[in-house]
Amino acid sequence: MAFELQPILENDRAILYPLREEDFDSLYSVASDPKIWEQHPNTDRWKIDVFRNFFDGALQSRGAFSIVDKASGKVVGSSRFYDYDGNESQIFIGYTFYARSHWGNGFNRSVKGLMLDHAFQFVSRVRFHIGERNHRSQIAIGRMGAVKTGEQVLPYFGEPPRLNFVYEINRDDWNLKLQP
Repeated sequence: MAFELQPILENDRAILYPLREEDFDSLYSVASDPKIWEQHPNTDRWKIDVFRNFFDGALQSRGAFSIVDKASGKVVGSSRFYDYDGNESQIFIGYTFYARSHWGNGFNRSVKGLMLDHAFQFVSRVRFHIGERNHRSQIAIGRMGAVKTGEQVLPYFGEPPRLNFVYEINRDDWNLKLQP
């Protein structure tokens, strides 16, 4: 069975839709907040031209999502699947950001849970690149059971390479977390 990179994913809090060109304005209205990018590897993504480049890379990845808050019906962020490797039975989740209104309230955990549940139907390991200074995301992914396994300098689409930490969760550990 082939990995489906852009299904519609939904739970009681969020709906993840495949990213489309028409999503630019609503997503940029979230991304234009400089505070969102303070700890990210590329801190100036709040600028429209820099975000446009990021958005174009997301579209070209064919694994990106527009994230909608079910309660409000508003776009509140984005994330994506990328670097699927069937031979290694792994995929990455990343390039995630949310409106600050959705920080610290379990929304990220809910979205990542959807993505992990989907991914583990196809792979045995999910990995994450998290910027070396992105302490919020490092803490959040650690709380979900991911462990740091390395460091890697990443080339970004149309942006300079940056140091990222590599975290991972394997299917067996994720399934254990789901059991009562």
